[in-house]
This record gives sequence, structure tokens and C-alpha cells, in this order.
Amino acid sequence: MNSLLGRRARILAATTATAGLVFVAGCTSSGDGGGKTAAGGVELAKAGRLTTCTHLPYPPFQSEIDGKVQGFDVSLIDLVAKDLGVKQDILDTPFENFKTGAFLNSEQCDVAAAGMTITDERKKHVDFSDPYFDATQAVLVDKKSGITSLADVKAKGRKLGAQAQTTGEDYAKKQGFDPVSFESSDAVINGLRTGQVQAVVIDYPVVQGWLKDKANADAFQVVDNLNTGEQYGFTVKKGNRKLLDAIDKALKDAKADGTYKKLYEKWIGPYNASVASPSAS
Repeated sequence: MNSLLGRRARILAATTATAGLVFVAGCTSSGDGGGKTAAGGVELAKAGRLTTCTHLPYPPFQSEIDGKVQGFDVSLIDLVAKDLGVKQDILDTPFENFKTGAFLNSEQCDVAAAGMTITDERKKHVDFSDPYFDATQAVLVDKKSGITSLADVKAKGRKLGAQAQTTGEDYAKKQGFDPVSFESSDAVINGLRTGQVQAVVIDYPVVQGWLKDKANADAFQVVDNLNTGEQYGFTVKKGNRKLLDAIDKALKDAKADGTYKKLYEKWIGPYNASVASPSAS
């Protein structure tokens, strides 16, 4: 994992999907000259900015599109930033950071948004928002592979791939696999495309977006959908109750006024009402 942990953190442009505006880290605005306290008494790492840690790429939740970081997570955190009267900046960091909360603890980031599954182990290091997305794991294969299920991967002695440090990788290991680890979701899919592995376990929303491309859909298919009971949440530094409350309020309001549904359909696909009210994990 040296390449993952050694990856240089970088500030990227974030787009506000709801307002159509682009905010670039380092730009000044009329709100940047004050202190680091935002609306509701929320303390921020940087005046006038809500700094979000993520790990790129992870479409459709966050990825660079036309030079800007966009996606479902980005759009939802933009709603939080708007309520706080600030702008969102995005910091690309190693995924390991999200399990330990390192960048939150060092106050380099205020919130982490990375399509991250809520787990008891991660709760030891960070505080999670209310769940905002129900997720499942998919088993994706080349249509020519002859693989029909996850069990078939093992029975036929084929190589399985997964993204490092993720619940998908953890699930594969619990099923007795020794999966090939890849740094990002893009690298996982590229490993399948190039034949490094013959099947991958990966979050279904990622596959769902990738298979929208006809060329991909013609060559690859989902042979298993693994309902692991996963739910995604945003995280803050342990004890940062005011920011956590602001995030939960923004999520609740978005679900109530239809904004969540609109963003879901834009970034994920056909809307499933059950995801609007996931039970607390």
C-alpha cells in the first residue's frame, strides 16, 4: 500500500451541482476575510470554506469531470456548505485516511465524503452522519469468462480483484479469497478489462454508472449482487457535534424537499424510494 499512502494530497476544484457554480481552492471571496466560525457556530479548518476529504476517483460519488470534482457526494456536501454560508473545497487523500480519521484529527479537513460504509470499527475513530445511501456489492466479469457467480470464481480458480482498504475487499477475504488489491475503483475495473483479474467485487453504484456505456455493457456483466447491508455516511472528527448536526439537517431537508431525489437521479440512476429513508446503521 506504499503507493496509496504516499499519494500526494492535492486541493481540487469542486462544483456546486445545485447552483452550477465552480469553486476553486485558494480563491478569495467576500466571506473569506472573517473568522473560522460559520453559521450555527460550526468551527471550520479554514475561514469561509468547508474542506472535504475524499479519494479520487470514485464515480458517480466523486470524480474529475471537465477539470472539476463532481458527483453525488459532492452535491450533497455542497448543500451543507450552502447552509453554513461557505464554499466547499475538496482535498484528495489516501483512502486509509478515512478509516483512521487522520486528516480530520489534524484539522486538514472538516468532513470526509468518499462513498464510505458505516462500520463499528470506523466508528471508533470518527463520527458518522445519518446514512445517506444504501449500497450493495456487485461481482463484475467479462462476458466471455464463463463465470456465473462469486462462488464460481473460486470453483474455477480465477483471480478476484477489489479496491484496497474497502468493505468489498473485506467481504472477499471473509469468503476465503485472496483478492488482488487495486488503489481505486477505476484501477479495479481496469484490472478486469486488461485481464489482470477475471472478476471483481465492487460497489454496485460504481458498476451501474460504468455499464451505462454501451461498449462496457456489451463486454461485461454483473453475475452476483451481494446485499451486505452496507450504508454510506459522511464523517467528521469525533465530538464535532455541531457540524454533524448541520450535515444531518441538510440531508433531512434534501430528502423532504425533493433535492435528494433530483441529485440521485442525476448521478446514480432511477430513484429507489427506500434509499431516501435508510435506517440508522
